Amino acid sequence: MTTRVAVFGNGSWGTAFAMVLADAGCEVSLWGRRAALADAINSSRTNPDYLPGVALPAGITATADAARAAEGADFAVLCIPSQTLRENLVGWTGLLPAQSVIVSLMKGVELGTAKRMSEVVAEVAKVPEERVAVLSGPNLSKEIAARHPAAAVVACRDEDAAVRFQAACHTPYFRPYTTTDVVGVELGGAVKNVIALAVGIANGMGLGDNTKASLITRGLAETTRLGLAMGADPHTFAGLAGMGDLVATCSSPLSRNNTFGMNLGRGMTLQEAVAATKQTAEGVKSCESVLDLATRHGVEMPITETVVSIVHEGKPPLVAVKELMSRSAKPER
Repeated sequence: MTTRVAVFGNGSWGTAFAMVLADAGCEVSLWGRRAALADAINSSRTNPDYLPGVALPAGITATADAARAAEGADFAVLCIPSQTLRENLVGWTGLLPAQSVIVSLMKGVELGTAKRMSEVVAEVAKVPEERVAVLSGPNLSKEIAARHPAAAVVACRDEDAAVRFQAACHTPYFRPYTTTDVVGVELGGAVKNVIALAVGIANGMGLGDNTKASLITRGLAETTRLGLAMGADPHTFAGLAGMGDLVATCSSPLSRNNTFGMNLGRGMTLQEAVAATKQTAEGVKSCESVLDLATRHGVEMPITETVVSIVHEGKPPLVAVKELMSRSAKPER
């Protein structure tokens, strides 16, 4: 029997992952809020707004009707900006089949509540944690759409559900692994966006590879500290959802967060950087909620604090860097 998957979100990552699912043999319904874009996808077999020129597999059908997308879905994949999840999911919850597994591709922490995306899904959709999965890893959408070899990790409290989704998205170029550490996988995906902003700011300031390597390494350290305080497996942060995603997001020009940070480092205002980036850079809003999460758990995250001070408090990057470097000396661990 063919696996049916509803993908909610037809941006670049949602569309690229829909391609993975279709290439793996799934029947995919790709939802987006604009009917005109859905029609264009179906007629041209491309997504002209987000992945122009990339031919989509025959197994993908686009729609602006959420009920139609959800009908009969074995998996419902959510790929929308993290801060819009709660509002959107309220309207979708009643449409999802009772036994469908809900899969989050989102990498953020909710503002105000400091909840991880899987927590928001379980709360709003009123489903047990065993029906909520997360996929993360070094997955830049344009490279996935070009079918360059990549790996990811599927996390779910129910290992059988993780294995089923692993099979649903396993292709010759996309290799998913499984874990039950949902907390670690989600934190790795959310915090790496904040660290990528820091690395981008350093790039924009003209700082060198030593600076960037230091930010990546210490960024991983503070991510791991938070993860340990929240009960995550420390090994997760050395894996695809931790170091793997962090390296890709901090080093690639395809990374929205890296690009956004670079624009700030070059002297743009927050508003100018938003206009220049055009697509959502999750770390811009999530840096505040990540810092909130750290405060709630009594965890020190100096790089995250520095990013918040630059992005939301208007502190000049040069001043912020000097303050970060002037912190008291201490052991590495």
